[in-house]
Amino acid sequence: MNHRSVSSAALDRRRFLQSTTATAAAASVAGGFWTETSAQGTNSANQKLKILCIGTANRAAEDIKGVQGEDIVGMCDVDSNYLDRAAAKFSGVKKYADYREMYAAEADRVDAVVIGTSDHHHAPATMRAINAGLHVYCEKPLTHTVAEARMIAEAAKAKGVATQMGTQIHATNNYRRVVEIVQSGAIGDVGEVHVWVGKGWGGGDRPDKADPVPEHLNWDLWLGPAPERPYASGRYHPAQWRRWWDFGQGTLGDMGCHYMDLPFWALGLRHPISCEAEGPELNPETCPLGLTVKYKFPSLDGRPAVDLTWYDGDRCPREVAGERVPGSGVMFVGSEGNLFASYSNYKLFPREKFADFTPPAESIPNSIGHHAEWIAACKDGSPTTCNFDYSGALTESVLLGNVAYRTGKQLDWDAAALKATNCPEADAFIRKEYRKGWEVEAV
Repeated sequence: MNHRSVSSAALDRRRFLQSTTATAAAASVAGGFWTETSAQGTNSANQKLKILCIGTANRAAEDIKGVQGEDIVGMCDVDSNYLDRAAAKFSGVKKYADYREMYAAEADRVDAVVIGTSDHHHAPATMRAINAGLHVYCEKPLTHTVAEARMIAEAAKAKGVATQMGTQIHATNNYRRVVEIVQSGAIGDVGEVHVWVGKGWGGGDRPDKADPVPEHLNWDLWLGPAPERPYASGRYHPAQWRRWWDFGQGTLGDMGCHYMDLPFWALGLRHPISCEAEGPELNPETCPLGLTVKYKFPSLDGRPAVDLTWYDGDRCPREVAGERVPGSGVMFVGSEGNLFASYSNYKLFPREKFADFTPPAESIPNSIGHHAEWIAACKDGSPTTCNFDYSGALTESVLLGNVAYRTGKQLDWDAAALKATNCPEADAFIRKEYRKGWEVEAV
């Protein structure tokens, strides 16, 4: 089959997939739930997607496993060692170091892309995929800046593509049961939530000397949209980039979308009206080793206003709402009781009051799998639970905490305008400049 016939077939398939996705999206809501019948009776359910993968190791390797039942036709990684190992598992896959070149060569003959890079590449890679009309699965946080999250969500909606952010824990049964309990009113009105993660991505100063770049690493492409800087062995690639403002967003960026997802889902949160943060003295290069962020969310649709406090690293509490707590979790503080949730279980307090507690009937269908949801959505337009509308707003709120920390001020937040009305200097952290050739623009 010649290239023209392959492209034509892929384009016809993509037009069909996009039309069904757009139809379903019009009837769905942010964070809409999977329904058992939504994947049935479509013409494309048994047709394999043609997928590109950007990033091939670590978390990206797990994402590749999640879609390996489809047809992976192209892979991209700036580290040839990682790329060669991943590509060897798939017959006929094409290899690239630069995803811009991969899009140029492959976009007209594929359906979707999976993105598992460092945070600073999320928006440039995602926007290019959306502009090409491709469905997108992107790791968390959705973007590197607040403004990018809004741009990506709006572009995905305009293009009608199927999307999912990589908050895999959202697909677990435990999260569903917690949401059901909170929404049932079992602990009363929830006006306070505490979220903490005992992890510390941060600290350190910028290296004062350059090291030779390994032959297997394209350092310029790894930097991508970020300002140029010399390579330093063991300081950025492969595992330390989250510590640096130019590439990551510290512990809050790493874990916030996982743990704050639960109160966002259970309480229908979307945009805060105020945000302030406390931490160590600001380092212009690296993220803090411990941070406390206080968000205020307005009352909405009968739900009371919510104060949400985030803690990470050395700021994590040992006791919340009078209860000893483990190193990570979420505590909902309600007018009739409290609920603690981890990834795998939950507990209700006071223990005596809830000793004979019977959970409400299950109302949220269990997920078919986080990646499977997205694959089905690409094929038949059924909703995903972490689509970019839902996860974009979640990412905006998460990253706003670092904006507040970096400005050193409490921010009065106008979400519609993406502005801190009392702090114009916040604009420098809400948005950023890109190296030429790496811009993030919707078309």
